[in-house]
Amino acid sequence: MHHLRGYFPILNWGRTYDRNAFSNDMIAAVIVTIMLIPQSLAYALLAGLPPEAGIYASIAPIILYAIFGTSRALAVGPVAVVSLLTASAVGQVAEQGTAGYAVAALTLAFLSGGFLLLLGILRLGFLANFLSHPVIAGFITASGILIAFSQLKHLLGVSAHGHTLPQLLTSLGEHLGEINIITVIIGGLATAFLFWVRKGLKPMLRRLGASPTLADVLTKAGPVAAVAVTTLSVWLFGLDDRGVKIVGDVPQGLPPFTLPGLSPDLIGQLMMPAILISIIGFVESVSVAQTLAAKKRQKIDPDQELIGLGAANLGAAFTGGYPVTGGFARSVVNYDAGAETPAAGAFTAIGLAIAAVALTPLVYYLPTATLAATIVVAVLSLVDFSILKKTWGYSKADFIAVAATILLTLGLGVEVGVASGVGISVLLHLYKTSRPHVAEIGLVPGTQHFRNINRHKVATDPTVLSLRVDESLYFVNARFLEDLIQSRVSDGCAIKHVILMFSAVNEVDFSALESLESINHRLTDLGIGLHLSEVKGPVMDRLYQTHFLRDLNGDVFLSQYDAWKALAKSAEMKNAAE
Repeated sequence: MHHLRGYFPILNWGRTYDRNAFSNDMIAAVIVTIMLIPQSLAYALLAGLPPEAGIYASIAPIILYAIFGTSRALAVGPVAVVSLLTASAVGQVAEQGTAGYAVAALTLAFLSGGFLLLLGILRLGFLANFLSHPVIAGFITASGILIAFSQLKHLLGVSAHGHTLPQLLTSLGEHLGEINIITVIIGGLATAFLFWVRKGLKPMLRRLGASPTLADVLTKAGPVAAVAVTTLSVWLFGLDDRGVKIVGDVPQGLPPFTLPGLSPDLIGQLMMPAILISIIGFVESVSVAQTLAAKKRQKIDPDQELIGLGAANLGAAFTGGYPVTGGFARSVVNYDAGAETPAAGAFTAIGLAIAAVALTPLVYYLPTATLAATIVVAVLSLVDFSILKKTWGYSKADFIAVAATILLTLGLGVEVGVASGVGISVLLHLYKTSRPHVAEIGLVPGTQHFRNINRHKVATDPTVLSLRVDESLYFVNARFLEDLIQSRVSDGCAIKHVILMFSAVNEVDFSALESLESINHRLTDLGIGLHLSEVKGPVMDRLYQTHFLRDLNGDVFLSQYDAWKALAKSAEMKNAAE
């Protein structure tokens, strides 16, 4: 049963579910449902899909995550970045508005779900660590900019298109003559209102005496108010006949059973985008889940999260949706509203199902400009250029990674941007570890501690070169250590012993072993002894399996201090050691 609970977390929290948790979950579900109705419609628009696809993608996936997920506050569904990635990927294989486009979106969700599920079963959640935080921040910032610019066509009432910033700007410039003034007014007022709701409505309601809960609910319902007012205005004044684009007919009913396309050609075209969407979605989801779990001293299982998100995406694929993940904004709202368990998500799904059955006719006259305003206000909070300043001041390499990710995403598209981000993250790691920090160390007088000679006043011996290696040794950096020692022990030098302090070395791979053997042979030819100190047990176990220790012309010491006492020759150094 314990093993079963590992794969079905609902068996853990469900055993202690009580009336108080039910009450808190229901309140959170009402607030999140109110927020999600316009947001789901808007994100479907961003993905290039019919508006109902956003609601469908928020029903079955939420329920499946509640069964398989480990976070008690994460709210799963369509999010801005994944919606943009979906539009970019699907737009390359099918034309927007066609049946093939919808099938491709289902296939993308199916492939993403399958990939996430496979990673979870194989316990490979650590692979997400290949995306560094600066690169993720740069990608999300660039995506926020792209999303905002992609919605300008709806705010202006023009038919521009494009997947990169230059394409979008060029297309907008070519269609400026098509601007619909009424659409601009609706979009502008809706955007201004939503910005004000985010910043000013809650403080105003609190000043007027509203309770914190009521003020929070009314603030989250701001987009619903914008939807209601603009929809009513279009209907009353017949603005759709004056060029204002509206949502139109939205099928009324529960999510249908759908089948993704499984043709080899389609799968081949969407496989790589599906993998990228899975990784980005997982990183965003786990980051949010861990942050919220830490606030209540709870924990999540990243590998089980993969299974939960995989199940959610498979659910979207068979119920008319598209790729989903855990959203930051809705998860924070869910947490702040008092959600106790994943059941809050299931109740949210029920609320959205009711909306799909009963409320869709009410959005017939909803202007797409209002949905675009909802998206713009939501995604601009993702744009954070301060990461450039922070990385510039802390690490130029990380700054280059962030700047490159932003520029490539804006200039070449989101898929190239995220793929480049992964590549840059890996290259940064390889670059940093290819030049490991190796400090020459000496004895701190009166102690048994050794420190960097460039940072502390320490005792040294001209006949002993002590080097502390602060990195595991593997094929990328092995030659660096070899070259460093070679440069220090030129002919005629006074050095008689080289001590490699391995206290920070967790692994020595075969390439590094060959470099150590080469160092040993060269030093032997020069009449210099090679010694090791503070070698960790697992590293010693590996070295014992080779000829290296038998061929070593020096000794292996338990501590650096033992090596120093045995090898330091001058009387002054001996006195310092004593």
